[in-house]
Amino acid sequence: MTSDAHTRPLKELAREIYFATLEEVAVPRLFERKLERRGSVLHFGTENVDLAAFKVIWVVNFGKAAWAMFRALSEVLGERYRPARGIIVSNLPPQRVFHGFMAYQASHPYPNYYSQAAAEAVLENLRGADEKTLIFFLISGGGSALVEAPLDKSVTLEDIIELNRVLVGCGASIDEINAIRKHLSAVKGGRLAEAAAKAHKVTLLLSDVPEGNLATIASGPTLPDPTTVEMCAVVAERYNLLGKFPPAVREFFEKNKLKETPKPGAAAFEKSQVFVVGSSRDVLHAAHRLAGARGFRAECEMSCDDAPLAAAADCLWASLERMQRENPGKPVCVISGGEILCPVTGDGRGGRNQAFVLHAVERLAGREAAVLSAGTDGVDGNSPAAGAVAEGESLARARALGLDPVDYFRRSDAFHFFEALGDTIVTGPLENNLRDLRLLLAR
Repeated sequence: MTSDAHTRPLKELAREIYFATLEEVAVPRLFERKLERRGSVLHFGTENVDLAAFKVIWVVNFGKAAWAMFRALSEVLGERYRPARGIIVSNLPPQRVFHGFMAYQASHPYPNYYSQAAAEAVLENLRGADEKTLIFFLISGGGSALVEAPLDKSVTLEDIIELNRVLVGCGASIDEINAIRKHLSAVKGGRLAEAAAKAHKVTLLLSDVPEGNLATIASGPTLPDPTTVEMCAVVAERYNLLGKFPPAVREFFEKNKLKETPKPGAAAFEKSQVFVVGSSRDVLHAAHRLAGARGFRAECEMSCDDAPLAAAADCLWASLERMQRENPGKPVCVISGGEILCPVTGDGRGGRNQAFVLHAVERLAGREAAVLSAGTDGVDGNSPAAGAVAEGESLARARALGLDPVDYFRRSDAFHFFEALGDTIVTGPLENNLRDLRLLLAR
């Protein structure tokens, strides 16, 4: 029996699997599958909380998926247990909110004035929470920039913005970046939990970090922080960052003035529950099922998560070629989630997803294969695209237009390369953030 995988263009199928995966992991679907209210008791995973046991319910909600999470939680809680108060911070324009709520549109990937205003409002509200207060923290990727305030008054918001520019472009992993962010922030690394120590806290997460590394999501504002001051110093030295930091930040390192974050066992975490509503695992499961439904022998490969781009590419190509050997004559698909490390080397437009596909263009030449890489948040780097897709004819098409993939890669300008070919993937902001999806298809 002939399937889609045998007959339809691979580039078209890659796009189709990607968009169908986005539908499967949309925030409303995740909340509907993973949270359930029975009477006054909200169940999530193996835990539950009795909503009727509290005098007041608040929501503190920030990240790229903030509005989608707010709507989804409101649907689950229903009118009777609707939160009386809350703060919502997103990179998107404010939407309709209930009376008693405040909404901010801040910026990403770098904080702005509204990021600091939101952080200060959150801290002020949390300090008034008592034992009869239930606070839902709805946190998704992007929160590190969207809610931010310096811990020490000698560091300005402009210093934090410059610090983030240095960190994002240095090639460090998200864990390493967040270690430094946490120790300079008034909200990260468990400090929001510390501000609301008396209240009962339920943190619902959409994860944009490696599995099991929850304290890295939005720099872990409500979780114990496993990173230390000593780790910050190691990261700064490893990537030669000290001379690039703003003077006020550099002084904290040179004079050993960084303050330690709350650690496991602290009183702030005694009344705290944490549950992951969605992660890269959900993306992989959905893509695997969707690829199989189209006739591909599919396999998930996660060993290259957080690896440098070239190493990740070698790993995934090796998996694809192995699958072809093991399944002669059959269409195969390698699926990868997570993120890769891709330092910025030029002043072009693009991001790690488009760079990954651009790196594959020459390797794809002449093959009956396709490569797609795109984010689940709809944004890739400093471009308007979520990612890109390429196939065996992409190199010939590019050369016919006078485009050199090596030159565009060197200038970090993958967006303009794929825009010229008509192979960017543009979704707009998706109100989600479950890391990236890479698909390698061949037959």
